[in-house]
Amino acid sequence: MNLREVKISELAQMKYGKMPSKEILSDEGYPIFSGYRVTGYAKEYLYKEPKLILVARGVGGTGDVKISPPESWITNLSIVLNLNNELIDQNYLYYKLSREPLKDKLNTGAAQAQITIETLGAYKIKIPNLGTQQEIARIIKRYDDLIENNRRRIQLLEESARLLYKEWFVHLRFPMHEHVKIKNGMPEGWERSRVADLGDVVTGKTPSTKDPDNFDGEVMFIKTPDMHGTPIVIYSEQYLSEKGASTQANKYIPEGSIMVTCIGTVGIVAFNGYRAQTNQQINSIIPKEPELRYYSYFALSDLKSRMEAIGGGATMANINKAKFESLPIVIPNKIVLSNFNEFCLPMFEYIKLLQLQNNKLREARDLLLPRLMNGEIAV
Repeated sequence: MNLREVKISELAQMKYGKMPSKEILSDEGYPIFSGYRVTGYAKEYLYKEPKLILVARGVGGTGDVKISPPESWITNLSIVLNLNNELIDQNYLYYKLSREPLKDKLNTGAAQAQITIETLGAYKIKIPNLGTQQEIARIIKRYDDLIENNRRRIQLLEESARLLYKEWFVHLRFPMHEHVKIKNGMPEGWERSRVADLGDVVTGKTPSTKDPDNFDGEVMFIKTPDMHGTPIVIYSEQYLSEKGASTQANKYIPEGSIMVTCIGTVGIVAFNGYRAQTNQQINSIIPKEPELRYYSYFALSDLKSRMEAIGGGATMANINKAKFESLPIVIPNKIVLSNFNEFCLPMFEYIKLLQLQNNKLREARDLLLPRLMNGEIAV
């Protein structure tokens, strides 16, 4: 495969996004995309078609490459690339730049990382002809489409269980509810309890970082970022060695424990897919009864706003173990809990299977992509 070296400025015209004025802000409408995420909605859009963008500055994520939603407003935290479609395929360039260490090579900021249009425009990459670009992008996009399809299925499965939780435990329309008396605003047989009554609470801990032998093993060491956007954590960014984990053996949590973030961004809830340990920002509940597992997951998710209030804020809150254990919670009777558990169990088992499939797809994609880009595998 013949590759030629080009500057980004030869492939695209670039401009910064624009902050929307207060007059066009809305509760619904077109998404406002910062490059990090959708931050709100506007009455108008800047770009009708999805655009390749580079996060130019902000807290973390500088240098990340994204494709914006269609009909969106893109803010000035990002550089928008208007591509010459006769020279470059958008998906190919997205995959190509995603593999480049742009933050390390192009950062011009001092206190905060920043990438400018000038430095991005001068950056050089090697590309094949347009037809080869399109074929490479088509192959890789198949993997991403499968991953996205699985992600949506996971979302639908979790939402289905969440809707049933609300129907039974918030609106109190559980099976045979019409035959159950309500006493003091609660169905007969249900109890006003505390989080501590759900099971044993384990507060995580970090082994000594002065000893590198405590890390890089096979024991999942779960932190808050590992829990974002996933109902079940099946891998972590960092792992402990057996030695490191054994220095705090009482911090192990078995598979299926309910982890809740209690420092920083509080109220994120997830299961651990395998036996694991967590850092000190997470309190985990080991359910005392199996039928409590899925009810606890959704009930604890509903405590997020309360946790933010008692923790001192949404972003820098801090809830210690005692406060966490004392949070009020209602525990329904065992029959209702068992029925809910039976409904949720196969759904969450399938969610875990889909997450494992996605991991395999990502691994295969990430092995294939550089070989396609470098011409090691012909297309």
